[in-house]
Amino acid sequence: MSVWPAWEVREHAGALSWLQVRLDFPDGAHVEALAVVSGTGRVCVEEIRARPALSLDDLALLADWIEEPLLEAFRAADRTGDDRTADDGPPPGVPRRGARRARRAWPRGTEGRLLLAREYRAAQEAGADPVLALMQATGHSRRRTLGLIARARDAGLLTPRHVRR
Repeated sequence: MSVWPAWEVREHAGALSWLQVRLDFPDGAHVEALAVVSGTGRVCVEEIRARPALSLDDLALLADWIEEPLLEAFRAADRTGDDRTADDGPPPGVPRRGARRARRAWPRGTEGRLLLAREYRAAQEAGADPVLALMQATGHSRRRTLGLIARARDAGLLTPRHVRR
């Protein structure tokens, strides 16, 4: 059985944590569930997917199987979490309210085009799709990334896309 956090919602009085649970059985059957654990220790199962389908008796047993591991995972997350108040702002890594996007800053101008060309060639040499690699590196959409690549080609940092005769 594996349990991992999906997301968490903090309110004034406490927090609700959504956790994903996966049970794998030796015969190849598996059960996936999305459960909510409140700060008071109350567990609610939001969604269950099973192969093969579960009977009502199996559903009753499922609750007994997952209750304790869910509470342990919730307590472990509570112990590693920081003791922040609502006035402290969001935890690290979570954008503040009103932030447009949480993406790394990509240098502009010549420096950005040089870095882009270096990343592009590295992805090509590694056998990966250079556009996808740059999308991941810059955090931009495919269209915006293709525009950056075109500007690097125009600057002579990348080979032309089509050979001219």
